[in-house]
Amino acid sequence: MHAGMSEFLDEQRKGLAELVENFRKSRVAAARKAAVQSAARIKALNVRVRELARSGVRLSNISQGAAESLIELQAEIVTAALTDAADQLERATRTVSVPDLVRDQAEVLKAARERIVDDIARTVKILKAAAGDVREVAARSTAAATATPKKTVRRPAKAKRAVRKSAVVKRATRRTTVKAKPRAKARSRRTRAR
Repeated sequence: MHAGMSEFLDEQRKGLAELVENFRKSRVAAARKAAVQSAARIKALNVRVRELARSGVRLSNISQGAAESLIELQAEIVTAALTDAADQLERATRTVSVPDLVRDQAEVLKAARERIVDDIARTVKILKAAAGDVREVAARSTAAATATPKKTVRRPAKAKRAVRKSAVVKRATRRTTVKAKPRAKARSRRTRAR
């Protein structure tokens, strides 16, 4: 009896050792597969990071160009305003009568108004061009983000079937529990009525 028991225990020990070894191998294989998938995802991120960096450089160039154009415009506005002020003072010294001075002032104000409207139009044009460039960069970056397809992880066929069966069982149990409740309530109402 003792010999039969030791043989049984030896067989059980060998079986457990095989199970542990299989379990270890499957865990190592799963870990390797996960590492390979992670490496692929990281490599895919490199493309996105590069595109993001390029977009940042483009946006920096756009903002720098727009700021440069606005600063140049501001310098032109200040130069024109100073030149007009100097011209106005020179005209004031040359005028003989007050009506001539008023007429000259009206002309200067009209020219200043036209210059201000023109400067505003140039400012809006610069800002619209910058906004269009920003939209173009944004469109490129979103197009690049959608161009890299995501890989779907496939489950083995056995796992899919098990998931489907468990979903069917869950649905069936939900249906039976939902249907059973109204019947029980109806029965309790009937017994109360009697």
